[in-house]
Amino acid sequence: MKKLKAGLIGCGVISDIYLKNCQRFQSLEVVACADLEIERAQAKAEKFNIPKAYTVPELLQDNEIDIVLNLTIPAAHAEVCLSALDSGKHVYVEKPLSISLQDAKIILDTAEQKGLYVGGAPDTFLGGGLQTCLQLVEDGEIGRPVAASAFFMSGGVESWHPNPDFYYQEGGGPMFDMGPYYLTALIAMIGPVKRVTGSAQRSFAVRRTPEGREIPVEIPTHISGVLDFENGAVGTIVTSFDTFGNNLPRIEIYGERGTLSVPDPNHFGGTVRLKKMGDETFKEVPLTHGSIENSRGIGLADMAEAILEERPHRANGNLLYHVLELMHAFHISSEEGTHYNVSSTTEKPARLESIKTF
Repeated sequence: MKKLKAGLIGCGVISDIYLKNCQRFQSLEVVACADLEIERAQAKAEKFNIPKAYTVPELLQDNEIDIVLNLTIPAAHAEVCLSALDSGKHVYVEKPLSISLQDAKIILDTAEQKGLYVGGAPDTFLGGGLQTCLQLVEDGEIGRPVAASAFFMSGGVESWHPNPDFYYQEGGGPMFDMGPYYLTALIAMIGPVKRVTGSAQRSFAVRRTPEGREIPVEIPTHISGVLDFENGAVGTIVTSFDTFGNNLPRIEIYGERGTLSVPDPNHFGGTVRLKKMGDETFKEVPLTHGSIENSRGIGLADMAEAILEERPHRANGNLLYHVLELMHAFHISSEEGTHYNVSSTTEKPARLESIKTF
């Protein structure tokens, strides 16, 4: 199978799992990595036997590279994506597509004009847990979905993250940090959203690290919302950095004839449970798909295969943009005290049968 050559920009902690997994995919090969600190790029290149360690401009100028894997911080996503596209390279980016909708639209328009692919995280919906759920829904096991609920509840990140500040700045918060996983999973199972209603608050003006350092909070840290799906289903979602214990499910899908309990959408595997009308209890459903370990990068591999096969890919730019608009919509709806009518749409991603691996 022909391979596409990829270059990684942003050699932070998350790059390790991408670089590890990319060694398994037949459709691509990471041939270079770059970082603002060249020493970090050199360290990653040595650790994962990558031929070239570059500065960012050097990587973008390398005509051998087909795809840029953008693992920079969210504030830099748009700039790096556009630079990659301008250099004639496809781009796959960590979530979110960008901080602003305007920049995200420019990314998609630029890619379309140049005939290039844009894709990105999260790709957890391609794992065995959520793919099993998607198959159950499409096979009619719960009937037509009529409602859904989703909960991400935590006490924030400052107790464990080495650099937590950006989580409490523009582009951070629980909706922009974890919302992509939940919203992407819901869209994959139910479809796109036409209207959003949100209520958001900043519960604490300051957060403190274990060492006592204060972090000013600039964004909402508890968001409750309602999703009106295009197919008529109504969803409820709560994302929070302000809760210190709960007994809520991650995601549940409620259908005409049953309920589906969905595993944590931040992971690729997990336990799937189904309760049909007339059943007394939930029953565990065996997973029908693989990739249940940490498979970050599987969306990149699918995009590489799609480029080679000249077909659409699953974790695509339209899906990323729709999710980004929904996240902004919760905040805007809360600020303006009104419903938010969603301007974008997307198609439900096709089920993933397999990825070519070694």
